Amino acid sequence: MRPLIARAAGIVVPNWTKWAAVAALMVAVYGAGRLHEARRGADAMADYIGKQATQTAGIVKKQIEVQTSVQTKYVDRIQKIYVQGATIETNIPIYIQPADADRFGVNAGFVRVLDAAWSGEPVGPATDSDREPAELSLDAVAAAEVGNATSCRAWRDQALGWRDFYAGQQVAVNGRAGEWADVVPPNLLQQ
Repeated sequence: MRPLIARAAGIVVPNWTKWAAVAALMVAVYGAGRLHEARRGADAMADYIGKQATQTAGIVKKQIEVQTSVQTKYVDRIQKIYVQGATIETNIPIYIQPADADRFGVNAGFVRVLDAAWSGEPVGPATDSDREPAELSLDAVAAAEVGNATSCRAWRDQALGWRDFYAGQQVAVNGRAGEWADVVPPNLLQQ
């Protein structure tokens, strides 16, 4: 190695060539550093994307579990509600017989009040025509009320199902549900 250095020491090189060699060496070192930095950045990005994919897969799995459990729970409950309503409706003739319908009539005022309750409009002042019999039988009113009650119970359970679903989705994504999910409505304490 010494003879090579001694031999190179005897060569006269112009200054611009020395500076060009130093510049080329600096560019090469800079380029190697940038490549190394780019590799490290690409590795970090690949790790980040991998972690995100793993986290997303875990969230999706939890969301599917929530969806399955809520759907299984509430679809069965709602179906049972409709079956119960149909059973009650088929039993109306047992409890309201033709003799009862003749003895206890439904007047027009009752129908007006019922229509107002379902439409949300005011009933208005009572009139003499409210005392007249309506063209509705007692068993038709009972059947309508059973149908309405059945639908309302089913809608209530659907709303509760959506609430449970949403709370479960929040837990799957955020690790906990909002403060609203901790509040239990008073009518749910009876169940």
